[in-house]
Amino acid sequence: MSTDDTTDATDDIDSIETTETSADTGSNCGASKRADTDSGCGATTAETDGGVASAESTSGSAESASKCGGATSPTSSDSKSTCGTSKAGKKESTDEKVGSTVAEFDADPGRLVAVGLGPGQPEGMTQRARSALLDAEHIVGYTTYVDLLPDEVTEAAEELYDTPMCGEVSRTEEAIDRALAGNDVAIIGSGDPNVYALSGLALEILESKGGTPELVDFEVVPGVPAAQSCGARLGAPLVNDTVSVSLSDHLTPMEAIESRLHAVAGEGFTIAIYNPWSRKRRENFRRCCEILLEHRAPDTPVGVVHGAGREDERSETTELGALEELGETDLIDMTTTILVGNEETYVWGDRMVTPRGYESKYDY
Repeated sequence: MSTDDTTDATDDIDSIETTETSADTGSNCGASKRADTDSGCGATTAETDGGVASAESTSGSAESASKCGGATSPTSSDSKSTCGTSKAGKKESTDEKVGSTVAEFDADPGRLVAVGLGPGQPEGMTQRARSALLDAEHIVGYTTYVDLLPDEVTEAAEELYDTPMCGEVSRTEEAIDRALAGNDVAIIGSGDPNVYALSGLALEILESKGGTPELVDFEVVPGVPAAQSCGARLGAPLVNDTVSVSLSDHLTPMEAIESRLHAVAGEGFTIAIYNPWSRKRRENFRRCCEILLEHRAPDTPVGVVHGAGREDERSETTELGALEELGETDLIDMTTTILVGNEETYVWGDRMVTPRGYESKYDY
């Protein structure tokens, strides 16, 4: 996938629902997947709304909802999910409210690992990431990323738990609660966990629950970020100073995004543009193109990579002056990363090249 683990509630990536369902089975947070299971994940329960619950079973047992550490209310046969689903369940809506505190867990905390999957294809995953996933008892992630996991990983896991788009907070808390309940948990995303992804959110939520930095054994396993995997497909566009800017205004106001674009476009950076386009955010892309053209020549080389590492991967080299019109094509969407060259970047054949500066020091 060409973007890192950025999910935007206002964007157009469709989540993929699981098709395998089982009656009376919810996400049990480490309990065996069996009918009529009420898992508390090591947490105590109270009659208040919980922060995270898994999908209801298809038959609707009153005792099948996952508590996952959150304070819970009595369930009924037609209760709705507020988070996602185990691989045996069917997903419903999401709830972004953080619920339980660390005091509600009785177990010795387990381990939480944030794992970057890289660009998308299994061979693009690092060996360290693969090993971490094979060691994990539970794997939590956005549905599309769970679908990208190789069979050896999904078959080795005791539990898979996925949520659709816009469930970032709920699935991150789900992962934390499972770790607080004593499980070894991996939370996954494409690209790298520290690039527009959930490693920071995991630590923020753990802190908000009353945890300490030492409470959970936490590790970040890096992956190949989108900018680097896309740059490799275009030649050598990123060998000098580079800045990344996301056009998603779901978490960052557009005024701040515009200010950052002005700041970096006026300097000699190459620029990696993440999350460039959706049907609900056309104006952001148009405004980005306008700002770049205020500072850079229309013939500045630009590389566009759609779906890096995926079956629909495509790449194209164009010029900055022609970039805006590509927004109306299927080349640019939320799975696209755009690499904008600086004043020294040039195109040689089908490759973008940004000089590092060796030509000013050496004869070759």
